[in-house]
Parts: sequence; C-alpha cells; structure tokens
Amino acid sequence: MNPLVATAWEYPPFDQITEENYPEAIKTGIEKALKEVDDIVSNPEPPSMANTVVALERAGADLTRTLGVFYPMQSALSTPRMMEIAAAMAPLLADYQTRISLNEGLWQRIKTVYDSQPELGVEDSRLLELTYKSFQRSGALLEGETRTEYQRLVSRLTELTTQFGQNVVRELAAHKIWLSPEEMEGLPDHVVALAAMDAEKEGRPGEHLFTLAQPTYMAVQRHGRRRDVRERFYRLYNGRNIQGEWSNLDVVKEIANTRLAIARLLGYKTYADYRLEMRMAHNPEGVYGLLDKLKAAYKEPMRRELKALEEFARLSEGADFKLMPWDYSYYSNLQRKALYDYDEEAMRPYFELEATVKGVFSLAERLYGLKMERVDIPVYHPEVVAYEVKDSEGHPMGLLYTDFFPRDTKKPGAWMTDIREQHHDEDGHDVRPQVSIVMNFTRPVGDRPSLLTPSEVRTLLHETGHALHSLLSRCCYTTLSGTNVFRDFVELPSQFNENFLTQREWLDTFAHHYITGEAIPEDTLQRMKEAETYGAAYACMRQLTFGYLDMAWHTIEQPVSESVEALEECAIAAVSPFAMVEGALISPQFGHIFSGGYAAGYYGYKWAEVLDADAFELFKEKGIFSREAADRLRREILERGGTEDPAVLYRRFRGRDPQIEALLRRDNLTEGSAASRPCSEGEHR
Repeated sequence: MNPLVATAWEYPPFDQITEENYPEAIKTGIEKALKEVDDIVSNPEPPSMANTVVALERAGADLTRTLGVFYPMQSALSTPRMMEIAAAMAPLLADYQTRISLNEGLWQRIKTVYDSQPELGVEDSRLLELTYKSFQRSGALLEGETRTEYQRLVSRLTELTTQFGQNVVRELAAHKIWLSPEEMEGLPDHVVALAAMDAEKEGRPGEHLFTLAQPTYMAVQRHGRRRDVRERFYRLYNGRNIQGEWSNLDVVKEIANTRLAIARLLGYKTYADYRLEMRMAHNPEGVYGLLDKLKAAYKEPMRRELKALEEFARLSEGADFKLMPWDYSYYSNLQRKALYDYDEEAMRPYFELEATVKGVFSLAERLYGLKMERVDIPVYHPEVVAYEVKDSEGHPMGLLYTDFFPRDTKKPGAWMTDIREQHHDEDGHDVRPQVSIVMNFTRPVGDRPSLLTPSEVRTLLHETGHALHSLLSRCCYTTLSGTNVFRDFVELPSQFNENFLTQREWLDTFAHHYITGEAIPEDTLQRMKEAETYGAAYACMRQLTFGYLDMAWHTIEQPVSESVEALEECAIAAVSPFAMVEGALISPQFGHIFSGGYAAGYYGYKWAEVLDADAFELFKEKGIFSREAADRLRREILERGGTEDPAVLYRRFRGRDPQIEALLRRDNLTEGSAASRPCSEGEHR
C-alpha cells in the first residue's frame, strides 16, 4: 500500500515512503480533490459560507498531505529521480489549479456568497475575501480563448520555474575544484580537512577537493589569501547557469515574459502590479518608495565604506590596487579585525552546533514558553533530527525537523518549510503543524564538532523564527494560518529573532567555548557588537541590488527582447557596489524570484527589516525577555497568521505604524553617528 495514500498518519512515514510513491499519490490526490470540488458545485442547497467557501478550503486534504511531504523533499532530497518526478508532476498540478480556479460553477457559488455580504467573524470574513480575490486573480472572469490561453500560460510557467530550480541544483553539484596546498593558504583548518575527506571519497587520498557549497565558497572568499583562487571561485559561483546544458538565460526571459502575459490577461499593467495588489506595499510605487528611500540613506555611506576598504587593502597590496568583488569579503574581514580586533571565524568555538540549537530553543521557551523534546520518529535522512514542541503546560504545539548539513541532493542556502500547516478539522479539533528548518552548515570533521560563525547562528535564528510563526499559529483555516501572510510581512518573525544574536543575557545561556567551557569574554562580545554595523551600508545596497533587479524583471510592459546581461546591468547600475563582471550574473541563479515565491517581492526582506528593527525597540525598552512584549507579539502577530491585514496586526502590536528610523539607528546611520561619517586614520568606530 502506498503510504502517502493512507487516509491519515500522525507524522510522515518517511521510513516507508519511496520516490515512486509520489506520482501515484499526487495523481490520486488530484482525482479525489476534483471530485470533492464537483460535489460542492452540484450541491442543491443555496450557496453558503459553510457549504461553499469552507468546503472548498477543506477539499483536497489528501493532495495537500502528499504535497506537504513532496515539496520539502524537492529541496532537501533533490535526487535525479525526484527532479524527473517534479518535472512530470508540474503540469498536472498546474492543470489541477486552473481547473479549480476556472470552474465556472464553483466561481458562481463563491460570488453568490460574497455578494450576499453575510455577517461573519473576523477570520471567516478574511477567508471569504481572500477566496473571492484568489479566484478573481486566477482567471475566473476570463472567457473563451483567453481562458484556454491562461491555462496554457500557467502550466508553462510551472514547467519553467521547476526547470530553473533543477538547473541550479544540477550545476552547483557538478563543480569539483582541486586545490594545491599553496592555493589553500589562509583557509581554516576545518575547511581544508573537509576538502581532504571529500578527495578521499573520490579515491584521491592526500589531495583536496572543493565544491561551491555555500560554506566552502564563503570560506574561500573570506579567508583565501590567494587572490587568483578567490577570483576563480567567484567567477565559477557567479557564472553558474549561464552556458551549457544547465543554462537559465533563456529560461529567465521566458519566465518573465510568461508572467507578463498572465498579468495582461488578468487586466494588470505588469506582473508586479498583479503581485503587489496583495502585499503591504500595494503597488510598484510603494516598493520603489522604500527602495529609493533606502538608497538615498545608504548609498553615500557605502561609497565611503568601499573607499576606506580599498585604501586599507592598498596598505599591503600597493597604491595601484583596485578592489574587486572577489576582494570584498577577504579585505572586509581583515579590516573588521583591524578596526575591532574581531574575527568572526575565531568565534566558532563558542557556537558548537548542538549547544547553539539548545540555546535557540531556550530562547523560544523563555519568550513563548515552548519546549522542544527530541523524539524517535521516522525522518527523511539519517542526519535529520525530529522534535516534539510543547507549550508551558505540556500541550502539543507541533513537530520540528532540523536538517543542517550540505549534500549533493540539497539546494544551497537555508529555508523553513511546512510539512503540515496548522488548522481546525471538520470536528473543530486543532491540528498542529509540522515544519522543517534546513541549513547548509559545515560538517563535523574528525574530533571537531560542527562549529558555527555568528552569521550562521543568525541564519539559525532566522529560520527558527519562521518555524515559530507556524508552530504558534492559532487559526481555523490553513489558508490563513502560520506563515500564510503577505510576502512582505512573512519575514518579520524571522528577522525579529536575529536581534538576539548580540544579547549577552541570551548568549550566556549556551555560548561557551566547546573545549574550555568559557563564556564569550566581555571585550570580545563588545567588539562583536561594534562589528555588527561594519559594512551595514554595503550590505543594504547589496540587498537593494537584488530588490531593484527583481522589480526590473517584473515591471516590464513588453516581452523581454534584450539580453539578460543588458537588462541586469541597467537595473542595478545605480546601486550595485561593484561594476558588473563579464561572465558573472545574478539572474540565472536568482532562485528566490525565478523558482521561489519572491517574484516582485524580494524587497520584502528590507520591508520586514524596517518592521523587525522597530519591533525589537519595544523589547529594548521593556527588557529583551519581557513577557509583556513577547505575549503581545505572540497574541497580535505570531498566532494570527493572515487572519487580518498585516498593517492592522502590526499597529495593534506596536500601537503605531513602523518607523524607518529604527533601522537607521540599528545600522548606526543616524545623523551624527560615527558610522555616518568616514573614519579618520586609526579611528575605531
């Protein structure tokens, strides 16, 4: 029996699921879901909230359960066979979605309920509103040939985004770089040891094999003394998916053009206009308003940062040295050490992975009363660990899976995914969520455990913040629960969590040297805090580069005919810290917008950064572990999901609208601050 087709399970039976189970389960789920939709349409009773909108919300439960496992595995276990299955299932799933959204009988029932303006509670009202808009925005008003064309475009877009993501995984895994001892000069010992282990697996003991996995790539960029090696890695990493079998150049253009065609069919000027209608920013003008305001605040400080960094590098490289992109991480690491006597790499011994995970979990307990207890249940990979999450009274809150190390079948980066989303079933029982957080941290080597840099701890805090948003959800409907919020609001809980990285009161609970047991010395922590704002302007402008590029692809009013290089250069010239490097592009690997959910939404990271900086100031005012502030954040935001407009939820939490000044203060860029002016010789900011 196919375990995915089973009517119910307490948790995914990963020990029984095979790759070949997915196609059957998806096809069976689609068939059953469509039958359930037909039953709604053929219901002889007058359309009502219960027999139409809520019934639709609960339809397709079997398919939802299967996809809740399938989609996370596409990213975490993206084997060649899983890629084949994903490509084969993509058009079926796209067709399923359009068959529902273009079901005229279903649309008329929903419209009847919506037009009757029934008196409903807050959550039911929100569900009705979003269901109506979802159908309206999915072609329900289309007729005849335009409806057929819409179906074709949606199916093609699904195929293209799947192809894009698979191309990224395949090319990343294909790179094998062999370095000599001289070429490894400056690299951390654990990185060299890992490269030796990988070479031995390839049957070449005594040699060193490197990949473009993110921890390895960043180690080379930050610590590799050989400039030619840094440049080689930079060009390989940023030159991916530009040529050859896995090129995405034509794919990104077709994705953008297909999205434009869909938006035009639905009556929108651009795809960004279509997407942003259901965002806090509302329209492209709202996005550009934020991006332009940040550009004005951060551009000149970035120029000063880069000028000072180039001058710093010239002290050792000579007066003719010109700073290039593959030099930034290396020399900024050195300059930060010189300015603050701070080396992020030297902080690893204080952040042993297992202890850090306990520390992050303890933060959730201190703020929200949650406890994570390891449980022995089936997992999808031997390195995955499962935890049962309970509240302060011992009530189950959900399951959390952690998956921390790179492998050839895992996508790069870090993410959180829902395996099962919180909701109430037909009997009113609260069905608790099951989520996973996935990273690509450096593996243990020999007797040395996995040790994290502060940046990696920040990543763990970030993804755990997303998980808490799901685990704390108290909603009736899946569509509105957990992280099912506007895209420019979803990063608030995750980025809020990052603020604890430099808080002594939290760090002392777990951040001890893994050998000596010593806590982080006070002067070291102070230097770490001071170094937090180092390069803040550069970091912001780099994010703006991605934001403007995203908007450039999705504000086109005519199909893209120019080259990807030309469009990208035009989009980012005013904000990119460096001039474009020949053979290096962002777009062909920009998974967030071309295979993820951030199309016309990448600005959301900066939008949410304004929110999280403003939100954390309340905790600084009342105490970083203030239960009053934590309860308010939990009650007004984390538990509420998308049940109300996020602007309303935020005002209820904070008592006012967010203020951008909080972000400027955190980045030390307010007028008169040390970071807002250039450093004099020998000055430590």
